Amino acid sequence: MESLPPSNTPTLHGDDHNHDHNHNNHHSHEEAPNVSPQVTRTATRSSVILSRPHRVVSHDNDAPDLSFPFATTNMNEGGYTDEYRVTSDTGYIPADFNALRPVPSHVSQAPNALKDPEKAAQLEKVKLVTFLDNDPDDPRNWSYAYKWYLTGVCAMSVVATAFASAVVTGDFEDMMDYFHVGLVVISLSVSLMVVGFGVGPLLWSPLSEIIGRKWVWIIPSIINVIFNIPCALAKNIETHMICRFLCGFFASAPLTLAGGTISDIWDNEERGFAIALFAAAPYGGPVAGPLIGGFVGDALGWRWVIWINMIMAGLITVFICTIPETFAPAILKSRAAKLRKETGDPNIVTEQELFKASLSQIIIETLIRPFEMLATEPILLLLSLYIALIYGLLYAYFFSYPVVFSEGYHWNNGQVGLAFCSVWIGLAGALLVTPQLEKRYRHAMFMKGGKADPEDRLPGMMLGAPFIPISLFIFGWTAPPAVMPHGGSWVGPASSGIAFGFGMVTVYFSANAYIIDTFPGFVASALAAKTVVRSGSGAAMPLFITAMYHNLGTGWAASTWGFISIGMLPIPFLFYHFGKRIRSMSKRAAAA
Repeated sequence: MESLPPSNTPTLHGDDHNHDHNHNNHHSHEEAPNVSPQVTRTATRSSVILSRPHRVVSHDNDAPDLSFPFATTNMNEGGYTDEYRVTSDTGYIPADFNALRPVPSHVSQAPNALKDPEKAAQLEKVKLVTFLDNDPDDPRNWSYAYKWYLTGVCAMSVVATAFASAVVTGDFEDMMDYFHVGLVVISLSVSLMVVGFGVGPLLWSPLSEIIGRKWVWIIPSIINVIFNIPCALAKNIETHMICRFLCGFFASAPLTLAGGTISDIWDNEERGFAIALFAAAPYGGPVAGPLIGGFVGDALGWRWVIWINMIMAGLITVFICTIPETFAPAILKSRAAKLRKETGDPNIVTEQELFKASLSQIIIETLIRPFEMLATEPILLLLSLYIALIYGLLYAYFFSYPVVFSEGYHWNNGQVGLAFCSVWIGLAGALLVTPQLEKRYRHAMFMKGGKADPEDRLPGMMLGAPFIPISLFIFGWTAPPAVMPHGGSWVGPASSGIAFGFGMVTVYFSANAYIIDTFPGFVASALAAKTVVRSGSGAAMPLFITAMYHNLGTGWAASTWGFISIGMLPIPFLFYHFGKRIRSMSKRAAAA
């Protein structure tokens, strides 16, 4: 069992001098108590002392906080707070103008609770609970080894989820024969699971803010494993399809929570490479599906493809069960409840408890505002469409590769799966580049006095965007019938995956960061909108891509998508130069 070390997060006090605490409490991550040993003291109302918040060195207060409960906090009333990211000597800070700030956007207004003198007077009695300096319950203070372990579990859970969506493509022929259906119908086994990826987060995201991340990690993951059983044993196509959708719905929990969990344990000044791994996982995972599914299907049949997927999901779920609660609002809410009981002081709360969003507000935030923002925010709409394009093209490859390599080169399913390894090569190259992109962003921040513009996130997208059409033209015009099979001619279309994998990850990494930085006060809605659009594209592609390649031919089918990619290529360049002006006209975007 690994023990959590003394906390190692340095803090800056009000005078910005380093404040050093030698704290030797050790804390086992398996015990993960809700209340720090420093706060379990018996106290009375009179002994509750407020203190000034300390800024944690690893935290940039100007950057969006992905650990803030956006969907379940009434931000119009209470505004935005750093309560979950600052520390204090006593564990309490006052609910004043320093703690409750305007929602970060171009049109910033003071929270309603502070504009009303009567409500503001009542808030003077409120004590917002924070982490203590060097608090062992603060996930940012856990050991680097343990944090990297949790990061690995998060990344692998996303890989396993994405893998499950594509693994069935490895043996479509046997499935079509067994269920007596055509390719379009059997392709729904991919599409419906991806639809589940888009629908599930609309529930899991707000639920995780209400009850914490831990059980939203564990319970849906277990249910996902269970629904693989009827998928494998299905006697008819209806049962198989319904259960594939339900697998996608419950398996989407890791897709929803992984980024937030990584943000919980790594502060925004130190999470660069960890987030890069998370960004690559949804795109690297599906690539393994045809590879493993192809060989398993050829050797053991389509049912064993599902069984292998269930075994993998089960193993990942075992590791998921070791993830403790990392969501700061949930940890502090539990601590506040214990302190209220110990002290009898009802004014000890978190902002989420103080300004709890109503059910109607949560529904608006998760189901209505995302689509409203798509209709009114050109940055969000175009970036979401760009991400949807590359995500859809990834799933298009799962159906175009068999056209080229199975029909053109007469490879078996396992060999076709091996062709996808080139995408991994490009993905690995992208992971080498993303730390350099992060360094460039830090340099831009330094040059601008400590606060970079959201547009400084776009160079990675500008770098990766040209690789998408390049990969498509290589794939289309080096494959049969443009280049007939001979010797090593398969290298041409297979190598196209290198350019695609590199462009795909660098574009997504930068575009996702740009969306977050552009809408810091509406992150939950913006990411929900992006997820729905992305999943819609991934679900649609499998239904027509094979027919498209058969009817247009490989060269022109791939070129069609290449020309579409060229049409969208200027988007990051335009936003890099004009994004600030566009943000100035938005009521939700970050201030220009």
